[in-house]
Amino acid sequence: MTTTTTTTMTPDDTTELRALVDTAHAAWGRNDAAAYAACFTPDSDYIAFDGTRLRGRAANEKLHQDLFAGVLRGTRIVGEVDDIRPLGPDVALVHTHGAVLFPWQQQTPRARASIQTMIAVRTDEGWRFAAFHNTRVRPLAQDGLFVRAFAWWVRMRTAAAQASAPATG
Repeated sequence: MTTTTTTTMTPDDTTELRALVDTAHAAWGRNDAAAYAACFTPDSDYIAFDGTRLRGRAANEKLHQDLFAGVLRGTRIVGEVDDIRPLGPDVALVHTHGAVLFPWQQQTPRARASIQTMIAVRTDEGWRFAAFHNTRVRPLAQDGLFVRAFAWWVRMRTAAAQASAPATG
């Protein structure tokens, strides 16, 4: 199914959205939770890489303040915008990829590569992210040993479940 959208989004909007991503990355690099959270709407939804769901800018700021004071102290984000797709004149879908680097790291560790999906909305403050979802990149090899073993296990469990199911009819 192909979806088309009509929009009045301008090249300036795209520039502003890229700048918003850069602002968020820069705030993270300063470990400034308030500035990072300010990139989001007051009622934003934020899904972290581990599935933690935050509701609202205040919760976002609090969590990141604690993280920057602890395990993520001195970290920075490296990454870039993959694409920006307008969904309407005041709404855009933004995909980025990147990773968090610790102070001693120069390159992105493969195990922490992530992709982010964000919904940006135009507000009185300018563009802000209303929704954010961060997911680790973990593609499975379709022909790998794990996938073949798991497929076998699923077939066996399915056959066992079907054999023990009561007959209908």
